[in-house]
Amino acid sequence: MYKKILVPLDGSKRAEAILPHVEGLAHNFEAEVIFLHVIEPHYVFHSHTDIMYYSIGEIPHEANTKQAKLHLDGLVGEFREKGIKAKALVEDGPVAHIILNVAKREEVDLIALASHGRSGLSRVFYGSVAASLLNQVDRPLLLVRANGNG
Repeated sequence: MYKKILVPLDGSKRAEAILPHVEGLAHNFEAEVIFLHVIEPHYVFHSHTDIMYYSIGEIPHEANTKQAKLHLDGLVGEFREKGIKAKALVEDGPVAHIILNVAKREEVDLIALASHGRSGLSRVFYGSVAASLLNQVDRPLLLVRANGNG
């Protein structure tokens, strides 16, 4: 049923609440797991012809990318030790947009992620990747509500 599972992560422990579910599915279906970390720009400028992204933050872009890749490579190693085929991707851009593009490009059968469970003003200001995916996704989506900090 599932040959490839896309697992978007943001480096938080909350996001990793999905990992036990993914591990079980990957074992049951002998599926490949693709870990994805999206580095979202802090400012997005739109024009009529192009979208330009500017990442302005405390940590330089290269350091963010390197840190994300190291983290995902560790997860890849853990999953491979358990007999699960896995790989890691780090991409730049708007999170939901990149998740959907990677899902299509990698021909994944399932997107699995933990929702941070934001509501109220927090959701208004920060948006909800899960809500955005629910409105746009064209393939199965597994959402697990994460609890705790991270």
